Amino acid sequence: MSKILDGRIAIVTGAGRGIGRAHALELARQGATVLVNDFGVTNNGEKSDSPAHEVVAEIEALGGRAAVNGADVADFDQAGAMVQQAIDTWGGLDILVNNAGFVRDRMLVNATEDEWDAVIRVHLKGHFAPLRHAAAYWRAESKADRQRAGRVINTTSGAGLQGSIGQVAYSAAKGGIATMTLVAAAELGRVGVTVNAIAPVAKTRMTEGAFDTSQMALPEDNSPVVAWLASEAAGHVTGRVFEIDGGLLTLEDGWRHGAARDAGRRWEAGELGDVVDQLLAEGATPDPVYGT
Repeated sequence: MSKILDGRIAIVTGAGRGIGRAHALELARQGATVLVNDFGVTNNGEKSDSPAHEVVAEIEALGGRAAVNGADVADFDQAGAMVQQAIDTWGGLDILVNNAGFVRDRMLVNATEDEWDAVIRVHLKGHFAPLRHAAAYWRAESKADRQRAGRVINTTSGAGLQGSIGQVAYSAAKGGIATMTLVAAAELGRVGVTVNAIAPVAKTRMTEGAFDTSQMALPEDNSPVVAWLASEAAGHVTGRVFEIDGGLLTLEDGWRHGAARDAGRRWEAGELGDVVDQLLAEGATPDPVYGT
């Protein structure tokens, strides 16, 4: 029986543990060859041993093909070398799953500059750098009349969509990833590449200790959606964000123009109170910030 990712080549970042590991294994089960990236860090970003070799061994035990990559995905040159490793090893690249990240939770008034920089770097730049190099490859292939059905699946979060108390840097980074997804989808569609994002809900190292995880879905519950979005069958879906919570799949409805008033001239500051109240009354009530 054919599998939906037969013959396709994938990179999964942060694939040593948790959700990334589950994605790598599911892509392999569906026929993909997988470059398993893991830099080897603790939940708060401190260096530790990487279990990427164990994930590769699991994939090979399933009869699949995989290799280890230890790049720091937020290092631009290392991210480029990671993309090139997949191309050199297996002859191309079809799928990029950006998943790597860590948290350094802190209330806004206690957050430090170093914590902010670290979280923004690993999540936001750690999505941009691999995507930038993969996009350059796919554009070059398209120009050479070898267009591939490129698929990018980014990882945002409910924290990035609704916000989360105590996670100002993480929420900002994940919100940026959602917007990056929209822009990349618009730019890369002409070369056959789709770009989507998921907001996974699962019991992982990142959520344990921050939330009550007793009723949370398992990491692998998110991965079938990623595998389908990575398939050639998903070519009509791009620039979308899906939240996955176990068996509940939700299409997120992002920023859009809402209620409006046009004065036909410059507004006077003193008249805006009533106007803003009217707009708020007509507009939808935002979903609450997590933790409020």
